Amino acid sequence: MAYSQTTVVVGGLIHIPILIGVAWLIQSFISRNSNGGNNAESSLQPSKVPSAPPATISKENKLGAPKKAKHADVPVNTYKPKDPFLGKILENYSLLKEGAIGRVNHITFDLSEGDPQLKYVEGQSIGIIPAGEDAKGKPHKIRLYSIASTRHGDNFKGKTVSLCVRQLQYEKDGQTIDGVCSTYLCNISKGQKVKITGPVGKEMLLPEEEDANVIMLATGTGIAPMRAYLRRMFETKERSQNNWDFKGKAWLFMGAPKTANLLYDEDFESYKEKFPNNFRYTKAISREQKNSKGGRMYIQDRVLEHAAEIFEMIENPKTHIYLCGLKGMEPGIDEAMNTAAAAKGLNWSELRPQLKKAGRWHVETY
Repeated sequence: MAYSQTTVVVGGLIHIPILIGVAWLIQSFISRNSNGGNNAESSLQPSKVPSAPPATISKENKLGAPKKAKHADVPVNTYKPKDPFLGKILENYSLLKEGAIGRVNHITFDLSEGDPQLKYVEGQSIGIIPAGEDAKGKPHKIRLYSIASTRHGDNFKGKTVSLCVRQLQYEKDGQTIDGVCSTYLCNISKGQKVKITGPVGKEMLLPEEEDANVIMLATGTGIAPMRAYLRRMFETKERSQNNWDFKGKAWLFMGAPKTANLLYDEDFESYKEKFPNNFRYTKAISREQKNSKGGRMYIQDRVLEHAAEIFEMIENPKTHIYLCGLKGMEPGIDEAMNTAAAAKGLNWSELRPQLKKAGRWHVETY
C-alpha cells in the first residue's frame, strides 16, 4: 500500500466501487498525502475455520483487555528523510495476469549495504523519495508504502525488503496524469538505487500470541501487509526460522475487479491447501461475481455473507482484525458488522471502539 506522511491518496484502482465501505470505522490511522498508490481488495471462501469458544460480549467484557504497551523493540526511523538509505533494485516485475486492469509490480530492494542495516517487522512501512524535482524545482516528497515481505525478506536471508506497488493514474482536464512515485517505482530498472527511509508504523503489527486469530480485509495493493503476515505464518522456510509458530486461525478476504487482478493468489491457494485448519481464503471479484441482490460482488458483500461467523470469531478476545486498502471500504464493512451485532442484540458502534482500545482493530486506509 502506498501513502505519504500526511494525506494518503486514493490509489489508482479502477475498481474503487469495491470499497464503498468502512470510512468512519476508525478515525484514520494516518492522514497522509501521496501521488503513488498501492493496496488491495478482499473476499471470502466457503471452507469453515474453527474458532475458539466465543466469549460473551457485554459492557463488562470490553472485547478483551485494554491495550498494553508492547512492541517496544520494533525498529523505527533508522533512516530519516534528510539522510536516506540508497537501496539497489534486485527485481521489479508485474503481478498481474493477461487481461488485468491497471499496472501492479512487485519490487525488491537490497538492504545489505546499509550501515546500520535497515531492519523491519511485518506490518511496517518504508518511505520512498522519487528521483527528480517537482514543478517548483523542489525534491519530490516522500511516499510511504506498506512492506510486502517478512523481516527475513523474500529470499529468507534478512537483507531485502519488498513492496507491492500499483501505478496511480487519474484523469484531469481531459489528460491522464501518472502518479509520481508509483510510476517511478514501476518503471525503475534492476540495479538502480532508490532513496529509502524508515521503517515506520506500529498500527498494523501482528499480535505476539501464537494462538491468536487474524481476520484480514484487503483491497487492491492493501494486500501488501497481509502477504507479509501470511508468509510469516505459512511459508515453510519462514516457519523454520521464526521464533513464532502460528497455531491460530487466519482468514483473508481479498477483493479484485477481475481474476487476473488477484495478487499473490497462487501463494494463498497453496497455503489454503497445506494448512486447511488454519487458513481460510475468500475472494470478492467485482466484475465477475454477483452478490445476493444481483449486483457486483464487493468486499462488504462477502463480509455480510459471513458476518455471523466473523462476529463469532471477534467475540474471542484472541482475534485481531486488519483492514488495508481504500478508505471507502470502511463504511460497507461497518454496516455488515452492525447487522451481525444487531442480530445478537448488541450495538456495533459501542463494540468497535472497545476493539480499538483492546488493540484488536487495526486499520490502514488511504
